Amino acid sequence: MNSKFPYRYRILVFLFFLTLITYLDRICISLVGIRIKSEFNLSNEQFGWVLASFSLAYALFEIPSGILGDRIGQRAVLLRIVLCWSILTALTGVTTGLLTLIIVRFLFGMGEAGAFPTSSGVISRWFPVHETARSLSSLFVGQNAGAAIAPLIVIPIAAALGWRASFFVNGIIGLLWVLVCFLWFKNNPSEMKGITDEERNYIEANRRFTPHKQIFPWKIVFKNRSLRALVASFFCSQWGLYFFIAWMPIYLQEGRHFSENDMKMITFSVFIFGIVGALSAGFLSDLLVKRKGLRWGRTFVGMLALGMLGLTFFIAAVTSNNTVVVICLYTGLLIYPFNVVVSFSTCVDIGGNSVGTVAGIMNFFGQIGAFFLAIVFGKIVDLTHSFNAPMFVLAGVLFIGSVLWFFVDPSRPLITTSTNNK
Repeated sequence: MNSKFPYRYRILVFLFFLTLITYLDRICISLVGIRIKSEFNLSNEQFGWVLASFSLAYALFEIPSGILGDRIGQRAVLLRIVLCWSILTALTGVTTGLLTLIIVRFLFGMGEAGAFPTSSGVISRWFPVHETARSLSSLFVGQNAGAAIAPLIVIPIAAALGWRASFFVNGIIGLLWVLVCFLWFKNNPSEMKGITDEERNYIEANRRFTPHKQIFPWKIVFKNRSLRALVASFFCSQWGLYFFIAWMPIYLQEGRHFSENDMKMITFSVFIFGIVGALSAGFLSDLLVKRKGLRWGRTFVGMLALGMLGLTFFIAAVTSNNTVVVICLYTGLLIYPFNVVVSFSTCVDIGGNSVGTVAGIMNFFGQIGAFFLAIVFGKIVDLTHSFNAPMFVLAGVLFIGSVLWFFVDPSRPLITTSTNNK
């Protein structure tokens, strides 16, 4: 505890690089999307199905991966996840057309599913309650850092060696993380060499995770209004996130007529704002929880973030000024991390020892939202010949998500002593 850099913060660095690599891999395909569309002669709707195949598989395997992490420990699940997605990232570089792209991206989604629920389980084991949101923010700092540096890595490689080479390089980076996880990471503080007795005891006395088993109440969980509202809101929120991840580079080039180089720098800058937002979100939410209570510190932040994100999309849709559009994108991704941090923090608040399962349920519905966004965005563009029309749809979905936060209560756990006794 007296250490200048507590051992548990090394776990945060470890998780930071996990999500950095996740999004370095995930955004790669959208950054070279124009090149892929050109080589394979794909329409926006067809490319949307490529993006959607990943999201659908990711959604289908979220809950099983979260459950598995809760049951056997997060280390084994993380090794499986990163090993699979690294191999499939590389295999994206050997695809030959629409069908093989869809197949490989679907398998990629299967492999990557569970990264965030499993990481949330790590947080519940390794961090005291009052550090929940700021600990989770490291995941989303990594997410935005990966997406920010991706254009600086991917586009120069694609320009020099072709778009396929960028997938090979990213696959190798993931395998390096797998090696570190295998050699160093452990599921619990008590298993880790080098941690002090004082810090270990402090963590175990103040964390959400408890050593006794809890039975997950499947029969009653979906009757819980708060959880239903949380997952419905997260469904809406992922429409916003996956615009930035999947469609923003193409939107900037085809919809707003920026050059590939300008798109590279705008994408980098947008996700730098995301880093600032993620860093701020964790500390602000934990501070509001301390001063105003759990419900205010989570619910108010989530509601405000999605409402303001919806407003930025609406402004982008009605303006013809590209400078205003870029400012809206900067503002939107500065705000968005506040919602995702409090969403996963709420999973930790209500999940008990089943954080991975609860987060998996929430992220399942979120990825279904991403699936619909991937298809709907491209379909609307092809039907209307306009990139502004789907922005109005995005704004409406996000406003609905904002209202749903009103019904979320993070102060009421899903798994209680009475539930376990049933």
